[in-house]
Amino acid sequence: MFASLKALPADPILGLSIKYRADTNPNKIDLGVGVYKNEAGDTTVLTSVKKAEKFRLENEITKTYIGGTGSSAFNEEMTKLIFGQHHKVLLENRVQTVSTPGGTGALRIAADFIGRCKKGAKIWFSNPTWANHNAVFTAAGLTIEEYPYYDYENKTLDFDAMLNTLKTVSADDFVLLHACCHNPSGMDLSPEQWQQIAQVAKDVGFTPLIDMAYQGFGDGLEEDAYGVRLMADTVNNMILCSSCSKNFGLYRERIGACTVIGESAATTDVALSVVLNVARALYSMPPAHGAAIVETILTSHELRQEWYGELAEMRNRINSNRTVLVDKLIEKGVTRDFSFIANQKGMFSFLGITPEQVQQLQDEYSIYMVGSSRMSIAGIAPSNVDYLAKSIATIL
Repeated sequence: MFASLKALPADPILGLSIKYRADTNPNKIDLGVGVYKNEAGDTTVLTSVKKAEKFRLENEITKTYIGGTGSSAFNEEMTKLIFGQHHKVLLENRVQTVSTPGGTGALRIAADFIGRCKKGAKIWFSNPTWANHNAVFTAAGLTIEEYPYYDYENKTLDFDAMLNTLKTVSADDFVLLHACCHNPSGMDLSPEQWQQIAQVAKDVGFTPLIDMAYQGFGDGLEEDAYGVRLMADTVNNMILCSSCSKNFGLYRERIGACTVIGESAATTDVALSVVLNVARALYSMPPAHGAAIVETILTSHELRQEWYGELAEMRNRINSNRTVLVDKLIEKGVTRDFSFIANQKGMFSFLGITPEQVQQLQDEYSIYMVGSSRMSIAGIAPSNVDYLAKSIATIL
């Protein structure tokens, strides 16, 4: 039976990581993988996480199944972190959250849930969007469409085209929006633009699905939640997928959440029953360890404050890397305007060079980034930024 199968190509980003590890150049730089790295190039465990794990090790009394919804404390704390303590959807009991295996698991739950709402439903993605969005939602049998988002030529948001396209979306369609730190462009909606998008969603009637993988990595926990909270304030139905991989550094623990908001408490409870049915078929029960770490941090004043500080340190380092790279390029004599990099948010940015130049950086200088020139800003460090800027200047 297996003999009929044909080998599939490796994921471009995962394949890039394999090439990077095999490269013997001591000056090599990995700008492909989307994980936070400190100045030494390491993805360390947060101190707040270490303390929460120690508490869990000393206090956990069972390894039995956690239940389909996951930890109720985790779900409650994540909901409050995202929507705030007193958002109307919480006060009206119109929101339900379940734990999932990472943010990708949350997206797959959402995709299958949408398929239950309408078989073969149409979902709209930004152009560009996270590379795995298409695979996750196609696997669930949904129809994929795109709306304009990033203006590659001018290195800015193509907002007018985005807005005009969303006005043509059908009322029974779904639209995926990035809450903050847009992956892969780094271009985020302003509060004023979010207001316009929310109004279009209300007028047209489509259902927003917001992917929130980087809360706290843009401008701050509260600021990054602006669009999510506004949208929940504006529309009757909404889905939100969140991840703890980045802001808690829990990449390998695979913990995220899928949240549904309905028109009433009763309709939300019905939606929850369908979400749980979907989860049962996909993975039965969610993982417990990552959720326990997060809930321990968020329910402890001391650990929460420590986490705030660590999150701010990660955010500030990424934002500083953007400015430093732009300054270094100018220092190396680059006349092309790269100032857009400093104005973007989150882990990623398009450098804006050709695929051939991306390959040249890899072949001649051991600098690894995706062929689209999407680079992970966290891979930049004081020890490599001079070499990076000089290499870019040379290939330009």
